[in-house]
Amino acid sequence: MRYAPSSEDEQLEMLRAIGAGQFEDLLEGVPEHLYMKEPIPIPEGVSEMEVRANVEELASRNLGASSLVCFAGGGAYDHFIPAAIDSVVSRSEYTTAYTPYQSEVSQGTLQVIYEFQSLVAELMGMEVANASLYDGAHALVEAMLLAYSARGVARIVVSRGVNPHYRRLLETYAAGLKIELVPIGLTDDGRTDIDELNKVLSEPASAVIFSQPNFFGCLENPAVIVEAVRSVDASKTPLVVSTVYPISLGLLAPPGEWGADVATAEGQALGLPLSMGGPYLGLFSCSSEHIRRMPGRLIGRTVDRDGREAFVMTLQTREQHIRRAKATSNICTNQGLCATWATVYMTLLGPAGLTEVAGQCVRKAHYLAGNLASIPGVGLTFPETPFFNEFTLNVSKEAGGVLTDLARAGYLGGVNLKRFGEEMPGNLTVAVTERRTRAELDSFAAAFAEAMA
Repeated sequence: MRYAPSSEDEQLEMLRAIGAGQFEDLLEGVPEHLYMKEPIPIPEGVSEMEVRANVEELASRNLGASSLVCFAGGGAYDHFIPAAIDSVVSRSEYTTAYTPYQSEVSQGTLQVIYEFQSLVAELMGMEVANASLYDGAHALVEAMLLAYSARGVARIVVSRGVNPHYRRLLETYAAGLKIELVPIGLTDDGRTDIDELNKVLSEPASAVIFSQPNFFGCLENPAVIVEAVRSVDASKTPLVVSTVYPISLGLLAPPGEWGADVATAEGQALGLPLSMGGPYLGLFSCSSEHIRRMPGRLIGRTVDRDGREAFVMTLQTREQHIRRAKATSNICTNQGLCATWATVYMTLLGPAGLTEVAGQCVRKAHYLAGNLASIPGVGLTFPETPFFNEFTLNVSKEAGGVLTDLARAGYLGGVNLKRFGEEMPGNLTVAVTERRTRAELDSFAAAFAEAMA
């Protein structure tokens, strides 16, 4: 957008047109005590080179994943991003606005979304997937809303193993709809308490929500959770809703295989950079039974009147549901660019590549966990429970101080669980991806031991 300044004469002309003598007349409604008494202390103007040097100096004071070896997780992970992704996605054929509101005009956009949906459905083992949502937390909220629409019971059961940020967002949406969120605790092994779940399900609920793996890295037993849910009277059976770590599906059974009704995920791990928290990518899939309640876009493949392949928006005529009373959601867009990145990433890796990445995450995480657990004052919070690439530690020193020492040594050492303001098992979580080398794992363990000394 061009900057079009106005002269003093033009400003006076505009003021006269609206019946004002001076600019200050427009501020009569502002209480006097809110006025600044002194001018804003803005320094004198400098050259572009001086501004750039100053900004670069300020930026150099930041420590982040780009300057620290990253062992933090908690929902966002430092995976390797092949250069081919940027090369493909930056081609002009994929150039699009943030959201293509009139998507039928771009067959290329619709084809990419169709491919994305197909890949997500296959990854999740589910029957249908939509064109993406804002992020993993938002996708889980939409799953809750779908379940509420399908079952009509203003009661949702949520495992405490779900990411605390996700649970907070669920609470925000639930409050406006007068939905009761019933928390289910964890047992000593870090998994959802099945006995407590069975008791809670003695009353009707629209959904049971859990994570695989959970926030503390522990692998849940989905079959046991699904069995508990399915044992409820058929007329009152809640939906099984899961949020998963997509990279783990290179090794673990997908949600559709163990009976999920709705499966969601944060798609950042599929080729998207950490990027200060976004933009990220919400994955959403479900069984075909709930396709009419699924939020957002759904793209299908058909043929036109000349028999040529064509891609169209399916089951609705526009991006947003028109019949408000019947709509599950008011979502009217998708993360088009981020979904394209994830599509290229999944295509490049393929099933074998994803399995290799997942396997490296598991092996390297277990190697590091063993080394850290041998340090005096450090122990695994759930030593007997299987985990994927993230695990929880108990440390005898204050976790924040340990992480500060690790940052000084060049490591983003993990997630301090104290930040979530509630009773947490353990002090901090540590995550390992395929990017970490043997040398980095060993030097991180040595730095951790130094921080604990």
